[in-house]
Amino acid sequence: MTRIIADPYQALQSLVGTELGVSPWRLIGQDTIDAFADATDDHQWIHVDKTRAASGPNNGTIAHGLLLLSFIPAFSSEVYEIERVQVRINYGFDSVRFLSPVPEGSRIRDRITLTAVDQRDTDVKLSTSHTIEIEGRERPACVAASITLLIPTRPQSDPSPNPNPSRGARQ
Repeated sequence: MTRIIADPYQALQSLVGTELGVSPWRLIGQDTIDAFADATDDHQWIHVDKTRAASGPNNGTIAHGLLLLSFIPAFSSEVYEIERVQVRINYGFDSVRFLSPVPEGSRIRDRITLTAVDQRDTDVKLSTSHTIEIEGRERPACVAASITLLIPTRPQSDPSPNPNPSRGARQ
């Protein structure tokens, strides 16, 4: 895991163009595909009907493309941590391409590269490229350009003594 400890903007600027790391392999089982189908109401047969999909173009069920995208926040958390950040917010994607189907039972992982950092008034806009690889395959399943907003932790100010010392005092 890449750990960025210093001021997020300064440290991140020095890493633009650098591969931050590769996530661990993650198994894409039929139970995961079915749960995603239930959550999204996308029950297309190529994803959930093992019998019909066995004679289809992929010789079995395949993961939803959007399921792959939904793993990006988890993959990112497995690959890098940025301290002094209160929260990461998914801001969207500049581009997404699904290049290869992911058959049920495959393992995938994410190769993440930092592509841009933009310091703004209240946050840092982080751009990363994600290449979701399929174990044993040369062509990736998906490539995506993701944008994340980093909301910095607010510095804790020293608690000041009563700002109005006469308030509450007996006179």
